[in-house]
Amino acid sequence: MDLLTPGPGLIIWQAFIFLLLIVLLAKLAWKPILGSLKEREQSIQQALDAAEQAKKEMANLKADNEKLLREAREERDKILKVAREAANQMHDQAQADAKKTADKIIEDAKAVIQTEKNAALRDVKAQVAAFSLEVAEKLIKKNLADDKAQKELAEAYIKELKLN
Repeated sequence: MDLLTPGPGLIIWQAFIFLLLIVLLAKLAWKPILGSLKEREQSIQQALDAAEQAKKEMANLKADNEKLLREAREERDKILKVAREAANQMHDQAQADAKKTADKIIEDAKAVIQTEKNAALRDVKAQVAAFSLEVAEKLIKKNLADDKAQKELAEAYIKELKLN
C-alpha cells in the first residue's frame, strides 16, 4: 500500500513545483495569453460593432431605397398623369379642329349649293322669260295679224286704263 500513497516529501516537492510553475506561467505566459485574449476580445467586439454599424447602414440604405422608389413611383404617376392630360387635350383639340373643319366644309358646300341653285334659278327664269317672249310673240303675231284685231286690243287697253 505504500506504493499507492505518496510520501510527505513528494507532496511538498510537488506543491513547490506546482507553485513555481504557476509563478513562471504568471510571469511568462499569462500576460501574453491574457493580452492575446484581450486583443481577440477587442477584435471580436470591433467586428460586432462593425456588423452592428453595417446593419444600421443597411437599414438606412433600405429606407433610402424605399424612399427613392416611392419618389420614383410618384414621379412616374405625375408624368403619366401629365401625359394622359396632354393626350386628352390633344384629342379634344383634334376633335374641335375636326368639327371646325367639318362645319367649314358644310358651310362651303351650302354656299356652293346656294350659288348653284341661284344660278340654276337664273337660268330657268331666263329660259322661262325667253320661252314666254317667244310664246307671246307667236300669240301676238297670230292675234294681231289683221287690223281689226289690233284696234280691238288697243281699245281694250284704253278701257282698262280708264277704269284703274
